[in-house]
Amino acid sequence: MSTRHSVTVRGGVAALLVTVLAFTTAGCGGDGDNKPKASQAPGHSKSPDGAARSQAPTGSAQPTPTETLATVNGEAGMTLTVNSAVRDAGGFLTVSGQLKNTGGQPFASTAAWRGNELNSSGASVAGVTLVDKLGKKRYYVLRDTDGRCLCTTGLTIIDPGQTVPFFAQFPAPPSTTTEVDFSLPTFATATVKISG
Repeated sequence: MSTRHSVTVRGGVAALLVTVLAFTTAGCGGDGDNKPKASQAPGHSKSPDGAARSQAPTGSAQPTPTETLATVNGEAGMTLTVNSAVRDAGGFLTVSGQLKNTGGQPFASTAAWRGNELNSSGASVAGVTLVDKLGKKRYYVLRDTDGRCLCTTGLTIIDPGQTVPFFAQFPAPPSTTTEVDFSLPTFATATVKISG
């Protein structure tokens, strides 16, 4: 065998080894299951019966609200507590609080909270409105450029005793408006004082 032929064979063997090593390395580290994993949004879990459950966001501790501006009751033992209505310098008003299931059964009737959505935000509190009685104007939840609400989403089932935080962002009423009526479908209307 000539030197030239020997070099070509050795080069071919080296290329073959590199290819085998590349495939072997690509196959390592997996669990052997090539099926895509179903992604699950943070704050949701599946119960043994397969139904989605709402949970408080994970990863960081939620501070306990120190102020209560209003508490109103809804259907089937649901309670809504508004903890803040803060006007910011950008011209927005953010209302936040908690929804609590004080009843004995899981609450799954959250569809009414979405309101009449053209671009659905899914299970959310997008149906909430503010009314400025002094200025005689109603405010709706703001939307992003895709039409999704700037509010809490993913509220499907709230278990008995579970408390879920919520927020909704609106255009800010004029600075002369110091309080608004906050209304989420299926709950009584709450009058809340604006800060900021």
